[in-house]
Amino acid sequence: MKTNRRDFIKTATLAGTGIITGTTTSCVGEKTNKPQLKIPHEISAKKHKQSFNMSGYAAPKLDVVRIGYIGIGGRGLGSVKRMRLIDGVEIRALCDILEDRVQLGQNALIEMGMPAAKTYSGSEEIWKEMCQDPELDLIYIATPRHYHPEMCVFSMENDKHAVTEIPAILNIEDAWRLVETSEKTKKHCSMLENCTYDFWELMALNMSRQGFFGEVIHVDAGYIHDQRELNVNKAKGWRIEEFINRNGNVYPTHGLGPACQLLNINRGDRLDYLVSTSSNDFTMGPKIAELAKNDDYYKKYVDKWHLGNMNTSTIRTKKGKTIMLQYNVSNPRPYDRIQQVVGTNAISKKYPFPSRIALGDEWLNEEETAAIVERYTPKLITLVGEMAKKVGGHGGMDFLMEWRLIDCLRNGLPLDMDVYDAAAWSAVVPLSEWSVANFSSPVSFPDFTSGSYKTNAPVDIEMLNGGGNTKIKNIR
Repeated sequence: MKTNRRDFIKTATLAGTGIITGTTTSCVGEKTNKPQLKIPHEISAKKHKQSFNMSGYAAPKLDVVRIGYIGIGGRGLGSVKRMRLIDGVEIRALCDILEDRVQLGQNALIEMGMPAAKTYSGSEEIWKEMCQDPELDLIYIATPRHYHPEMCVFSMENDKHAVTEIPAILNIEDAWRLVETSEKTKKHCSMLENCTYDFWELMALNMSRQGFFGEVIHVDAGYIHDQRELNVNKAKGWRIEEFINRNGNVYPTHGLGPACQLLNINRGDRLDYLVSTSSNDFTMGPKIAELAKNDDYYKKYVDKWHLGNMNTSTIRTKKGKTIMLQYNVSNPRPYDRIQQVVGTNAISKKYPFPSRIALGDEWLNEEETAAIVERYTPKLITLVGEMAKKVGGHGGMDFLMEWRLIDCLRNGLPLDMDVYDAAAWSAVVPLSEWSVANFSSPVSFPDFTSGSYKTNAPVDIEMLNGGGNTKIKNIR
């Protein structure tokens, strides 16, 4: 079946908006009632001329990074508690629609003897007032995901760097908005993808950079997490609202982010196209139906859960490398990000534990593996790793991520994850939905770098360009 790639991109821009049409035509012309994402006339393939290259961009250094938080729930409050330990950080503002959540953040500052922050609460639009405060440098966004694009754009337009929880966008149109705004304002827009700072993933990246794997040709990645109870938790109602309206990989970046850095995506190579397929749902629909028998809250969701239990997407890069990306949050399975790096000379596999390395058809023994880990552990971990473990946050990678962010801003260094990464990694959400809805047809990734990926420099994992001087306060 010959289909114009431009039409694929047109369709993908709508994925996730919930607009569907009743029937599709299969490759052999047979009619089916499987829904297809509709292509509105006004959405077309994007022709973008890069106005400024944000890859490798070093914003003017900040001696002190003045932060404002939007969202002081679980992730936001955890970050406040970690950021208060980093030298050169001032938490100037706290915003949440719930006043009690803001107070929890305020209490965390008081416990450390830090000055009280300005507080904003009580209105769904109050965050805009905070973002307009000229005494802030960085907006930290820890809200439900559908708010992320608007908050990032508004922050940058008000002269602030923006960092956001994942994914950054839910449709291609918003991805381009982030790219265009970041280039226009010269403000960073970075995702808070903590798994790129996992100790094993950082080591594997360093191994790749130093040629241990030979040529990396494929990476297995994913997010496998039994969240059946969390998916229907009333306190996190936005989750069920999103999952009943989407079917694809709606949370791709924990596995994809490290894979893209290994393959130098947007920095020498780029994501070209994907093919995605989802199983039916066999668990969440029945679970909701059972809950609805005794709780009217769930009745409106009966027979409306669309997200398949298992999504598998295969991605090919411009240089012919591949990524196998999986997503499953609704089956009884141990946690797994899959993470297997396949090279021409060696492979590594993080899960299941113990993590392993092989140079041939047998895994290295424990002693041999330990020697490789010691040799290839990057500078970032040797500088901050032990303290990060003490502070916590997913084994230390949350703190490592935030320390690195602040250290780059204070030293005027490029960020490890830029706006092109935020756009490309998050684009898997709408593109996988389009592919699933259209019989797993291939769908192209936009080139958010406008061709600059060919010459952009890889992430400086060994911190060769400086930095590393940001201190950490005493940990109580």
